[in-house]
Amino acid sequence: MKLAVLGATGAVGRTMLQILEERAFPADELVPIASERSAGSLLNWRGRDWTVQTPSPAAFAGCQIALFSAGATRSKEWGPVAAQQGAVVIDNSSGWRMHEQVPLVVPEVNRARSRERPLGIIANPNCATIQLVVALQALHRVSGLTRVVATTFQSVSGAGHKGIAALDAELNGGTSPDSPFVATIAHNVLPWIGPRGADGWNEEENKIRLETRKIMELPELHVAATCVRVPVRVGHSISVSAELERAVSLPEAAAAFEAMTGLELDREQDPLPRDVAGTDCVRVGHLRQDPDLPNVLHFWVVADNLRKGAATNAVQIAEDVLRG
Repeated sequence: MKLAVLGATGAVGRTMLQILEERAFPADELVPIASERSAGSLLNWRGRDWTVQTPSPAAFAGCQIALFSAGATRSKEWGPVAAQQGAVVIDNSSGWRMHEQVPLVVPEVNRARSRERPLGIIANPNCATIQLVVALQALHRVSGLTRVVATTFQSVSGAGHKGIAALDAELNGGTSPDSPFVATIAHNVLPWIGPRGADGWNEEENKIRLETRKIMELPELHVAATCVRVPVRVGHSISVSAELERAVSLPEAAAAFEAMTGLELDREQDPLPRDVAGTDCVRVGHLRQDPDLPNVLHFWVVADNLRKGAATNAVQIAEDVLRG
């Protein structure tokens, strides 16, 4: 099977290649695709060097699946081209997520939607949204959701190599001319991810609201997020308050989390981003029932944003595509 990876030299692209190898994905030919500055370089995968190409119709020809992680502009340009060449495109950017003919998929939540792809494109959700909906789906199965309030604490790797480089430079006493952040990130927190609209909401906050509704097929669900960048290299954390249609006891909520595929409930200690780095599981802890509103639960959700929040979720979708 021939597989293309657009953005193969980026942080998520390299993680995709690592996970494809770890999960023994059944591809025997790789087409790594990246920008012009990487063209012609060699990328080692499964013990073999593959030549990096620039995107073109010929590069996608014969590919059964194309994993994209190169930003919305390139995804909008090259997604239809790859699909026309016969590939199922699984796109990690925001470019196609809210398109009404493109499914937005987290396999543990809405796996069946990956079979409904009239444009030949499947969208991979925002990194924070993925871990949030895995946890919310567990509760939704035992009691309907009415409102969700989330505060995210998102690592610098969510901004790619430039985000990691900026943190490292600042921790070493310098600065990064290519920092993607609005202010110094070392020893700081920034409640600003993505452009801020006239209404005060940041782009990342709107993504979480709209994507959660689409994935869970709850178009009227009340969702509000505050998204914060923190000086952590890998691992996003989310503080969640979920209002349910009925009161759910802590044992019932714990059982719901433990029954959810792809999720682990930490009963003894709170999950931390440093603990989840390099893993694919969404972890939940610090579970509490609101002292005044018995139908509200508060909990903490942590996951590796490069793996389950991006690359692993995309590879899981690709595996589902192959299974049909």
